[in-house]
Amino acid sequence: MAKEPIKRRLAAILAADIVGYSALMERAEEATYAEIGRIKHEVIEPCLAQYQGRLVKTTGDGVLAEFASPVAAVRCAVEIQDHLSSIRDAFELRIGLNLGDVIVQEDGDVYGESINIATRLESIADPGGILISSKVHSEVEGKLDVGFEDRGERQLKNMSKLVRVYAVEVTRRGLLSEAPTNDASISDRPSIAVLPFSNMSDDPDQEYFADGIVEDILTALSRFKFLFVIARNSSFTYKGKPVDIKRVGRELGVRYVLEGSVRKVANRIRITGQLIDARTGAHLWADRFDAHFQDIFDLQDEVTSRVVAAIAAAIEQAEIQRSRRKPINRLDSYDLVLRGSAAAYRRSTMSDALELFHRAIDLDKEFAEAHAMVAYVSLVERTVSGAPLTEQQREQTVRYAERAARLGHDDASVLARAAHVLAYIGRRYDHAELLAERAVILNANCAPAWHSRGWVSVLSDSPERAIESFQQMMRLNPLDPLTVGARYGSAFAHFLTFKYEEGFAAAGQAVQMGANVLSLLALIVNATAQGRSLEAKGAAFQLLKIDPRFRIAFMDDVFPARSADARSRIKQALHAIGLPE
Repeated sequence: MAKEPIKRRLAAILAADIVGYSALMERAEEATYAEIGRIKHEVIEPCLAQYQGRLVKTTGDGVLAEFASPVAAVRCAVEIQDHLSSIRDAFELRIGLNLGDVIVQEDGDVYGESINIATRLESIADPGGILISSKVHSEVEGKLDVGFEDRGERQLKNMSKLVRVYAVEVTRRGLLSEAPTNDASISDRPSIAVLPFSNMSDDPDQEYFADGIVEDILTALSRFKFLFVIARNSSFTYKGKPVDIKRVGRELGVRYVLEGSVRKVANRIRITGQLIDARTGAHLWADRFDAHFQDIFDLQDEVTSRVVAAIAAAIEQAEIQRSRRKPINRLDSYDLVLRGSAAAYRRSTMSDALELFHRAIDLDKEFAEAHAMVAYVSLVERTVSGAPLTEQQREQTVRYAERAARLGHDDASVLARAAHVLAYIGRRYDHAELLAERAVILNANCAPAWHSRGWVSVLSDSPERAIESFQQMMRLNPLDPLTVGARYGSAFAHFLTFKYEEGFAAAGQAVQMGANVLSLLALIVNATAQGRSLEAKGAAFQLLKIDPRFRIAFMDDVFPARSADARSRIKQALHAIGLPE
């Protein structure tokens, strides 16, 4: 009997996967499962039906679908991402598309290398992004009203041949152009171009490494929602040419330019970078990184994280200084938030900060960052002064945090602040955990996101996760003003894990950086647990000097841990040192 021939057909394959699925399931399993079901039912399945796509199979965190037409496949992918970007608190997908021959099983499942390429493209796509192969690009170019960014040839996992990759340029409720327009909402925000890094080595192979560093930096910077980042194919037109930074700024319409170089000598490599104000030519930041040339990919990731975290902080400070120079009658909502943030950092001008944030909301009712900062200032006032909030103040603060999370569901910084407030002020630990995890998934180089994840974790009875988060925050940006909070947050986490020596050291560093109610309490509980009564009493004296009204009964508000045991242990330590009831 003749063997039945293998059935094959040409198909456009769409592979989609939820960003950070495992971490989200670990933190909030039921909420994550319900949200995934909603996305599949309300977004993915209707889009597949609209563009004649066939759902091949689903996994816990993703889908595989096939289309007869690559044009229809790309349209469906764009529609899915566009819908998700407009849905409150929706998770993000990565989508990969490829065109090729597939083997068709009797049960309708499909197999083959073309499917493997689609899933590999999905795995390296940006959160909320779409990557397509050159085969798809050649079929759809000129047929769709979308932009494409050539990301070059990539070595996909377990694939021997290089695959040329293109990113489909889409953004919330619309398409993203490659260069800034004359729209005021873009020109008024900070914008940056990352120029190709120079290969200063004799080895021409380092050219690929230098380009890879720039591509990773571009991808990482694009996750900071306050930044407009020029696409690679625009900034790379300057590759190999002498560059005048001011001219680059004018031609690309950007405020900031990052340039750098790569030099390899023997088994060591040196990478330098500098951030320049394109209007004045002033150097805002510069650094160099020296490492052994062993694991090239680990090195690339490490350099990218350090460069991107430093650049984001430098641009934020530069933008604050720029805003201060603007006349008060010309401030827009973005400038008002910048000024408010500067006032909040000073801690002594919280009322001024709140006024500025409220003015920003009056100008733009849907400005997520302004809502988040209103809520966050209430949290900072509570932790610094120790003054309890009224029930009305608590409810109002939670409302601002929830609205911020809805408006800024794709902004790591906004979600981080909202999560911190919802855990500390709102006692909504599960929701806060979900938002904090989403924040670090959206932008792993955002130091404030790790800071908030740390505090949400320590309050939610996950002290080990808190310590890990605070360490990552301080590694990314050791000079961040939030570092003091990370240190006394770590001190509480160490106390809860019975590591009193580490907790005492962290609390002592926090007090040296700036004594407040929480840093002193962290020092007291760890010192008491170690039998350091002299240090504990000294910190208690300083605490009552800062806040004479403090009572142990306030601790449920001062450190609102979910765990009753954690609150009880802290109170016992405060009783032991003789603080007033």
